[in-house]
Amino acid sequence: SSLAAYDVLEALSEAPERRLRMTELADVVLLSRSGVTRLVDRLERLGLVKRVRVDSDGRGVQAVITERGEARLRMASPTHRNGIARYFLSATAGELETLVRACERLADGGVPSPPGQRAQA
Repeated sequence: SSLAAYDVLEALSEAPERRLRMTELADVVLLSRSGVTRLVDRLERLGLVKRVRVDSDGRGVQAVITERGEARLRMASPTHRNGIARYFLSATAGELETLVRACERLADGGVPSPPGQRAQA
């Protein structure tokens, strides 16, 4: 499964009631709305996520992680963590400083949005 799929499963697992509206999910995992819709379609076919109507208004849709999705996330988490540790622990101090500066600039909104995408708040 892709890193984006892992991010979706992780975001849903950590969300209240293990569910998010599709627009919220897109914002959390930094995908376009159409991109997150396609990814949730794929995860739904695999039985890892399901869509449910929002009770409060009946119009919105939320993605909800399934028990199978939780199990897949638990199975993938050690590999994910080991990969992060391997790449970041092998970095030099200068590389980490460069990464920190880039992340701070991104967090401050210092990079313009690509054409056709809205800016992150």
